[in-house]
Amino acid sequence: MALWQPAPGLRCCDTLEGLIRRILSGFALFALTLSIPVVAQEEEFRVYTESPRLFLRSQRLRLLKREKQRESLRWMQFENLVLGRTAMAEGGFAFALLSQVLEKPEYCQEAVKQAGEDLRQLSIVFDWCDAQPLAGSIREKADALGSVRDISSMRSRALAAIALSEKEPDWSESVLKDVVQRWWRHEMVPAIREGKPVPREDFYALFELLHAVKDNLNIDLRDPVQGFFRDLPVFHMISHYPASYPGAENEFRIPYYQHDGEPDLKIAALSRAAELAMVAFDSNPVESQAMQSWLLQDRYLMRGPFGVVYEFLWANPYQPGITYHFLPNVFHDRRSGRLFIRSSWEEDATFFCYDKKIGQVFEAGKRADVNVLEQTKPVRIGAATIVAARLPLQFDAGYTLDQPKDDGEKTVEETWFLVGLQPGSPYSVEPEDQEMNEMISDAGGIISLSFPLPRKMQIRVQEPLVPEATSQK
Repeated sequence: MALWQPAPGLRCCDTLEGLIRRILSGFALFALTLSIPVVAQEEEFRVYTESPRLFLRSQRLRLLKREKQRESLRWMQFENLVLGRTAMAEGGFAFALLSQVLEKPEYCQEAVKQAGEDLRQLSIVFDWCDAQPLAGSIREKADALGSVRDISSMRSRALAAIALSEKEPDWSESVLKDVVQRWWRHEMVPAIREGKPVPREDFYALFELLHAVKDNLNIDLRDPVQGFFRDLPVFHMISHYPASYPGAENEFRIPYYQHDGEPDLKIAALSRAAELAMVAFDSNPVESQAMQSWLLQDRYLMRGPFGVVYEFLWANPYQPGITYHFLPNVFHDRRSGRLFIRSSWEEDATFFCYDKKIGQVFEAGKRADVNVLEQTKPVRIGAATIVAARLPLQFDAGYTLDQPKDDGEKTVEETWFLVGLQPGSPYSVEPEDQEMNEMISDAGGIISLSFPLPRKMQIRVQEPLVPEATSQK
């Protein structure tokens, strides 16, 4: 007896056709099933997270409460300043954070009173304190910033949209879609890829935006420009002057600047706040772990009325770090054409930067602008040498200034930077006894050359010959 028989009234061929149809239908259903997760993974700009939505995810809030229980230095400094009625630079921000950590809603009254007119601060106070009377003002201010497309304003609009996501979900969704899709992906990402530098004064605002979007939409804004964010910690650290600067409450590391006068300590505080927020966003990369060790030195812990809130909010003293002294002493940002060099990672190091054709040196506690293009001899800093490229150029590379130590099997390299060239232009580079190579200068008119040589070598650099056009016969 057959184990399988056609249904009554059907011929065998009809049954096979039906079987084929069922098989094809099964494949179609299987394909449809596979497509369901793809649809489910499409980006969603409606916020479904629970309050507090801004920065205080459950894990971070637990960490802050743990700091309170331990009576850590950061907590004691923060609590003493706020409860001591010190005039806080951002009182609404400070009192709202205090109310969350102590679980005392009564501090929210003071937070609302001191929130002022700043959209970012109003949004945080609304979210952390459920301050419903602020809703109308928040939306009005966010709408007024709709045409302002800088990082700080777009960050504040995003925070406002997330804060009001439960009260005004349609408006919130529209604003977040504008921030993520229209502004970040269609304006900022192309600009970053083209090498237009993000102002370092905006680094902190940028990471507030990254945190808020990732926490509430599960979208990582770094994805289209991962190279930029991979390099950012090293660039951020190496572009500070080596020596510390004494402030009233603590010491500061000062990011390089190109204007006259004393450094702006608010910018220095926001620079450290950006570092704290970077590590909090992603502590896994080696660069982040190096930055964590950069942050753990107590003499830089911010204790003043402006920086103490950021210090307490973002710092994680339990996160281990690795020494930053292993990082390279040279950072050449080819996308934007900037060059940073330091002789070492010690505080007495010599520092050099070349940005927008302006050179600057920091040495022995003093900074000075230098006209690199007028230098007649190569300038040596650590294992890097800067040469003003006046073409045609001929110079001796290799170990011309200091004889390097024998490092056994490891090949010691010198890096030479030719500066002052036309940005994005081809040049002929001919090392001695080697074929001529054509190299393209970067966005700042810089060409870098590395020489793993135990001897001197003569290098010739000139503009490439343009072949004459042949006449048509």
